[in-house]
Amino acid sequence: MAAQARPGPAAMSERSRAEVDATLQTAKLNPAELLPAVHCLSFGPQASAGECCLLQLEPGLCAELEAGRSLVIRGEKDEQAVLCSKDKTYDMKIADTSNMLLFIPGCKTPEQLNADPASCNIIHSQIAGFSNNYWELRRCRPKLKKLRNLLMEDPYEGPNSQEDQTLTFSKYTTEDLLSLIQASEEEILHQLQVINACKIEGYWRILEFNYEMKLLDHVTQLIDSESWSLNKVPLHTCLEELGSLEPREMIEHILLSYGRKYVDGGEVYFEMHEDKICRAVAQMLLQNAVKFNLSEFQEVWQQSVPEGMTTRLDQLKGLALVDKSSRPETIFLLKVEDLPEDNQERFNSLFSIREKWTEVDITPYIQDLCAEKQTVGALLTKYARSSMLNGVKVYNSRRPIS
Repeated sequence: MAAQARPGPAAMSERSRAEVDATLQTAKLNPAELLPAVHCLSFGPQASAGECCLLQLEPGLCAELEAGRSLVIRGEKDEQAVLCSKDKTYDMKIADTSNMLLFIPGCKTPEQLNADPASCNIIHSQIAGFSNNYWELRRCRPKLKKLRNLLMEDPYEGPNSQEDQTLTFSKYTTEDLLSLIQASEEEILHQLQVINACKIEGYWRILEFNYEMKLLDHVTQLIDSESWSLNKVPLHTCLEELGSLEPREMIEHILLSYGRKYVDGGEVYFEMHEDKICRAVAQMLLQNAVKFNLSEFQEVWQQSVPEGMTTRLDQLKGLALVDKSSRPETIFLLKVEDLPEDNQERFNSLFSIREKWTEVDITPYIQDLCAEKQTVGALLTKYARSSMLNGVKVYNSRRPIS
């Protein structure tokens, strides 16, 4: 199939077959090696660059559109735009091309022409627009740090909180978050579960930590007083016993946050998560201390958790860091959610806290940076330099840290 472009219908009359054959002969092209149909292109009166944008889509995203679902571009004025499907997020970058890309309404591909032998020998088409670039998509991590930051502007302190009644901060519905957060709907809803957010009067809220611990303490004390198994905590009895102290929906929310819901014999029960509860108690103990003697902390921590639970340092990954170089050894609060979201800024922050890291220590603080199919080792190779210290491999910054 040959294609020939010319200035426009007003400038010249439509080409004949003889003119096309003469052009092929001048170009030294063998008509036998081409499809018999010829596209004669001309620029329409409205053809211009910049009127349309081209977007290169992977097959999965094409299928989404063909199925009638939407793709959404998200980002505020000071943010790099991302494109979101129902469950994935993509970076958008402009890719330039040396070939001019033409927009031709109704243009038939060689496959379509082959399938339609009755196609006209010469097809006259008008170019509606053109471009020298297109938007290229690359799967990226959803930008979810802003979600927690927005909800932490006004944490929920309970139904009787004076601050909650003054409405000094914004509150956010699902629709608000979809318009503000650069992530897909499924990624946002999943993250709301991860951070234990709940809906109160139609708005997503995070519980203020001390209030959350107060609720958890009510539940664990009831479990202890009733001598229930931590694997079988009855919802109905919890609501009946604690409903006079706190809203019933808050009691159920704390059970959902720190337990797994299941049904047995028609009754709803919760299996309490030991690791989550031990982790929350550790955060409560560490939040007001700059550093804590490690052995003393472990003793107080074990005494503070519900009877039957066992504390372990591996429950604190991404929450607290042990300093084995100090004498005595110490532990301090370092929450992964408080670190920068950008890769380089994250590593700069970590290396400003500690000059050299083992892979075991640093992994909880960079695991969430791994892109699809990327490993922690690949991240360390890119952003850190390895060396041996007393027979142990450690990592330090590739660049000076101020």
